[in-house]
Amino acid sequence: MLKFTDVILDCPDPWKLAEFYAALLGWEINTDISTEDWVNLRNDGVELSFQRVADYQPPSWPGQEHPQQFHLDFEVDEFEPERRRVTELGATFQKSFVGEKGYGWQVYTDPAGHPFCLCRNQSPS
Repeated sequence: MLKFTDVILDCPDPWKLAEFYAALLGWEINTDISTEDWVNLRNDGVELSFQRVADYQPPSWPGQEHPQQFHLDFEVDEFEPERRRVTELGATFQKSFVGEKGYGWQVYTDPAGHPFCLCRNQSPS
């Protein structure tokens, strides 16, 4: 049996990035298993962890010198309150792909340069 358990992000400072995502998601840092070089966020399902990498090179989006490799999507009810919140937490806005009706996605990068999207999808009728 195979069970998907974790998403692990490489970064230069695992504690700083874990604190960003803990605040973003409302999850707790699991101090029982976290170390100086590995930090885990506690969750009831798939876990999110961060590991220190020497000479870390952040992805370049949309460039391909260091491709994004992956990204995370977060569904939101409204863009503006979440845009303010994620940028106050340390994210950097990159580009909006929101259409006239208010649906689409906005691309951000976290404090270590990993891209993620705030998404608002229209419900199927």
